[in-house]
Amino acid sequence: MPSLSPTMEEGNIVKWLKKEGEAVSAGDALCEIETDKAVVTLDASDDGILAKIVVEEGTKNIRLGSLIGLMVEEGGDWKHVEIPKDVGPPPPASAPSVPCPSPEPQTSVPVKKEHIPRTLQFRLSPAARNLLEKHALDASQGTATGPRGIFTKEDALRLVQLKQTGKIPESRPTPAVPAPVPAPPQATVGFAYPRPMTPPLSTPGQPKAVGTFTEIPASNIRRVIAKRLTESKSTVPHAYATADCDLGAVLKVRQDLVKDDIKVSVNDFIIKAAAVTLKQMPGVNVSWDGDGPRPLPFIDISVAVATDKGLITPIIKDAAAKGLQEISDSVKALSKKARDGKLLPEEYQGGSFSVSNLGMFGIDEFTAVINPPQACILAVGRSRPVLKLTEDEEGNIRLQQHQLVTVTMSSDSRVVDDELATRFLESFKANLENPLRLA
Repeated sequence: MPSLSPTMEEGNIVKWLKKEGEAVSAGDALCEIETDKAVVTLDASDDGILAKIVVEEGTKNIRLGSLIGLMVEEGGDWKHVEIPKDVGPPPPASAPSVPCPSPEPQTSVPVKKEHIPRTLQFRLSPAARNLLEKHALDASQGTATGPRGIFTKEDALRLVQLKQTGKIPESRPTPAVPAPVPAPPQATVGFAYPRPMTPPLSTPGQPKAVGTFTEIPASNIRRVIAKRLTESKSTVPHAYATADCDLGAVLKVRQDLVKDDIKVSVNDFIIKAAAVTLKQMPGVNVSWDGDGPRPLPFIDISVAVATDKGLITPIIKDAAAKGLQEISDSVKALSKKARDGKLLPEEYQGGSFSVSNLGMFGIDEFTAVINPPQACILAVGRSRPVLKLTEDEEGNIRLQQHQLVTVTMSSDSRVVDDELATRFLESFKANLENPLRLA
């Protein structure tokens, strides 16, 4: 199992493209491997014969360096090839282990709970827990009246009143001293059935059974997205700045381009405006390398694309030098490859600035999470009509309709402070509202 991306730790065999005994030439596609980013084709490095498929297609979570197949030289005896003793197929990490976790919570709750007063028999609300700890009381001395056996604040207040009147002991009961409150009414009144803190996993053949849940395994891409987003929000100091941009001039230029049979989207204008602004303000086109800001020699815009397996950001290389039509063609081609899982590593690794547009989903505005090591990401909402008072050339004030779009930039405060982010948004707004500058 080779490393096909910088962050890859495991891979899945999606499909073998060659069969055992089939001749292979250098450069031929051997199999399709799902990495943490996309489905990548593994090519043969030498001529030979595929002698043995060690890991069948569909196997998941194969560690890097694990043996997945054997090749022999041309003319070799591929039928009697032996797997090396020191290397073998990895244990199936994705083997179902559904029934294992369920017995423990199911059997541990109902076993003679009346003989262990200190065992947690109630789920405590935060307020109830604070009251009980403050007054040195135990929930087993009272009765839980909340839904599904929750010991509520009111239940705790009753215990406090009983303690103040001297009707219960001053300290919590120990396992050797039974509680004064009779055990049978306690078990009956508290809640009608034993309920584990975590419901057991559902078992095969019994989907959606009462009191169970179904565990959905995460794909490699989804696990990496979760890891990187958590690292970003916990290690990168995010700062946010928002601006409204008038799309009137952009929409007019789009109409003129349609007459010439040139179709570009508003998002293409936004990508171009971001690239041009980065060229004008290279102080924002930086990344944090651990010790300080590192200027980037390229302006590559990452465009967020939603896929069935998660979000991925293909890159428009050298976007400031590309025309709108070229940007539009690149976005369409890369978006299709992203949804098909066919992006090459060089098509999604790197980038200096990200654009995430949710306008097509009807979102007015939102904030996005920075994609390290990049320093900024621009979140774009939908365009919407807004009535505004404007002054014409003759000084007359009129009420006119404008098409506005709200953009919010998330920036890494270590390299792009609030003042720099504000100036960037001002320049971006000016460039977008004057699309002839983008030519």
